[in-house]
Amino acid sequence: MRRAVCPGSFDPITNGHLDIIARASKLYDVVHVAVMINQSKQGLFTVEERIELIRQVTGDYGNVEVESHHGLLVDFCKERDIPAIVKGLRAVSDFDYELQMAQMNNGLSGVETLFVPTNPTYSFLSSSLVKEVAAWGGDVSHLLPPAVHDALVRRLGEK
Repeated sequence: MRRAVCPGSFDPITNGHLDIIARASKLYDVVHVAVMINQSKQGLFTVEERIELIRQVTGDYGNVEVESHHGLLVDFCKERDIPAIVKGLRAVSDFDYELQMAQMNNGLSGVETLFVPTNPTYSFLSSSLVKEVAAWGGDVSHLLPPAVHDALVRRLGEK
């Protein structure tokens, strides 16, 4: 079985993330979406909420598994016998950081990283930017799956 992982914080998952996951799901038999836990960051959504939202919006793919992980991504890969990491690249600035991570991950464990160029429609898109625009009342509905947009609007309304 060909397996890969798409890691990230996904706070929240955007259409850009979803595009990369969808494309990976066509290349691999199983795609693990790893919601990486960073204790030093306070997310807008809990890890459990992120997992549930990702499951909702990837359910139609049929070969996506979603779970969280605290620690090194290569340990997640080793535990599940995953030989490949799939990462989207938005710009050259992403490449500098992601290349270092790919080389470190390969050196630590032999796991390969596949870089997928982001759809130009989403080349500017990040979860942080979406949250900031939405917090100021901007319309981000075209940047998120509908269920995620609804959850974001509800969450921001609570604040």
